[in-house]
Amino acid sequence: MSLPPTTRASVIRGGALALGAAAAGFVVARGTGLGDDRSGSAAANAYGTAPAGGRPLAALADVPAGGGLVLADEGVVLVRGEGEEVHAFSATCTHQGCPVSEVSGDRIICPCHGSAFDAATGEVVGGPAPSPLPPVDVVVQDGEVLTG
Repeated sequence: MSLPPTTRASVIRGGALALGAAAAGFVVARGTGLGDDRSGSAAANAYGTAPAGGRPLAALADVPAGGGLVLADEGVVLVRGEGEEVHAFSATCTHQGCPVSEVSGDRIICPCHGSAFDAATGEVVGGPAPSPLPPVDVVVQDGEVLTG
């Protein structure tokens, strides 16, 4: 079976059809909000998003001093220094999007491929992760850790 010859008219019709489909796709996508700016909310290769501001994450007493707490449902890992100082990072590993599992000593650990991150800064200290864990803004207020 052979294809009919390509003519100038068929190329123009095909181009017009493709242009119309692209325009229709743009109009539909524009109305969905999928193209809206997400700066500040995308976490770790966009595998998850950090929670929106002002929501309670945990009681300060639940975050051990000199340790941390992984909030899997929130996609956040909280790390507490001495006193009431709390740092937070995305709980999604920057290697392949696995959730980190624990804070052990001064490291945040990803169980999937062995990446480890500095608990104070989120910087990569071991494993295949290509970049640090993105920070999440938090505040401590009235004994609660809240999104910032």
